Amino acid sequence: MQAENGTDVKQRMYFVGALLLVVIDQVTKLLVKGFDVAGISHQGMYLGESIPVLGDVVRLTFVENPGMAFGISFGAAKALLTLATIAIASFLAWYLSKLHVAPRAASIAIMLVFAGAVGNLIDRMFYGVLYGEAPLLYGKVVDFVQVDIPDVTWFGEVYTHWPVFNVADSCVSIGVVMLVLLSSKMPGLSELRPAQPTQGADSGDL
Repeated sequence: MQAENGTDVKQRMYFVGALLLVVIDQVTKLLVKGFDVAGISHQGMYLGESIPVLGDVVRLTFVENPGMAFGISFGAAKALLTLATIAIASFLAWYLSKLHVAPRAASIAIMLVFAGAVGNLIDRMFYGVLYGEAPLLYGKVVDFVQVDIPDVTWFGEVYTHWPVFNVADSCVSIGVVMLVLLSSKMPGLSELRPAQPTQGADSGDL
């Protein structure tokens, strides 16, 4: 029983870590976008504003996108994307709660993807309503980290920097890379089911 309780506490700590990442993600987004709540007002940046952090290599650039990570857009299917993200986040939460038999790195990877999904989901679900810009489920994701890269031409388009991203995007990206590297060690759904007692074990108690 003590071992089981220790395992439960360990799994809860991953959710605490995910919550902390979501809070960091949301705080940074609110600082960039600005807010006015309960008499506390912060102006934030204006849309399109760019502030150098490490010269032109790393900049704070305020952009919003109506889609998912790195500005990928789904147009009219935005509500479906939001609902799909809710389903994915719910599955990840369940999977993380059952992930007792995997290496710690695997649990961390799932935690990162879960936290990133929830972070951007909050933007899409509520920011449109909170800022009076769009209905529920149609909010835009706040991005603000711009990293310079050598100029690359891709399908006729010239890219001078990595797509602007946020903390949630970083969590998802790092988590997905970790999952790819750990794919052979990830337990299947059947391995997450609790072991069923055998008849022999029952009869031994008689």
